[in-house]
Amino acid sequence: MANLQDLKYLNALNKISGVGAQRLRKLVGFFGSAEAAWKADLERIIRSGVGEKLAGRIFDERKTTDPDRELEIMEKENVHLIEWNDPLYPALLKETPHPPYLLYVKSSVPFDEEVFAELIGSPAVAVVGVRKNTTYGATAAQNLARDLASAGITVVSGMALGIDSWAHRGALDAGGKTLAVLGSSLDEKNIHPKHNINLAHEIMGSGALLSEYPVGTSASPLTFPARNRIVAGLTSGTIVIEASEKSGALITAQMALESNREVFAVPGSIFSESSIGTHNLLRSGAKIVTGVKDILEELGLERSSRQKISSPKNPENEMEKIVLAFLSSEPLHIDNISKLAKLQTASVASTLAMMELRGWVKNIGGQNYILL
Repeated sequence: MANLQDLKYLNALNKISGVGAQRLRKLVGFFGSAEAAWKADLERIIRSGVGEKLAGRIFDERKTTDPDRELEIMEKENVHLIEWNDPLYPALLKETPHPPYLLYVKSSVPFDEEVFAELIGSPAVAVVGVRKNTTYGATAAQNLARDLASAGITVVSGMALGIDSWAHRGALDAGGKTLAVLGSSLDEKNIHPKHNINLAHEIMGSGALLSEYPVGTSASPLTFPARNRIVAGLTSGTIVIEASEKSGALITAQMALESNREVFAVPGSIFSESSIGTHNLLRSGAKIVTGVKDILEELGLERSSRQKISSPKNPENEMEKIVLAFLSSEPLHIDNISKLAKLQTASVASTLAMMELRGWVKNIGGQNYILL
């Protein structure tokens, strides 16, 4: 892990409006350390190449910014900071055209090198799409994310309303890992959107929230496109599920292409405006997705031997054995299960209820069941 003293001054510099990743690199490169940059006189800051106006702002604002106090606030919010030269900095993200210099991380998982390296170093795929999704889009996002997570793939998205939320939810349903990249800072007050605060806490239970913004930064229209490049940069490929003609998800797809990553699209209805963007991607050469197999094969990612289930599925009676035989990752209505198994619906319902309590199956709505 990086030296705490360096992180303290890097965070303080990042708090100053207009600094950002590119100028942080200039400052650290010129002065040799963030501390030296923070303590430099105005003339030397100007000579670093950040521009006279920003140099003046750094010189003035540091008089009212206490690096130790800012570090205390960050630690109180359980936010950790990873800088560019830290071995924990994601290797894939480093390969992108404009990677952040600093990455803020928040998780309920104990933050140590081994745990975090496993959390953020696993194969990852981004799942993105519109905020105002259709039922079809929600089902596609949830099912694909669930299957990816079950295969040991980390699901990355932006925790926005709509497709992003369904993707995170699908990964969580499978007991898998998911990372949410925010267009705001990670302190409780600024986590965005507020509607997803409970989802954020669930994500932190087995995954993490990430951001390039220091504590105290609110979301704004300018922060979301910047957030999208991190979503694309952390992953081997990006799946777009429902995107209007000018959807922000298309920005993520473009950034994935600029980083030489694969772009996938889920086809939708020809009558839906939410499918215009995805169909345009397919016309432009994006890989079509009809199931998780398409993604795993294209990216060369083998299924993990570790399946995300709470316990072995050892049927306790013949009824459970019969019902389990007809379940899979594809939703199946209870009436269809009854017909296939040639059993009374009431008996199947009680059997499913017991297996759901054990974490073997899940009712995804409307009495449609999947195998976990």
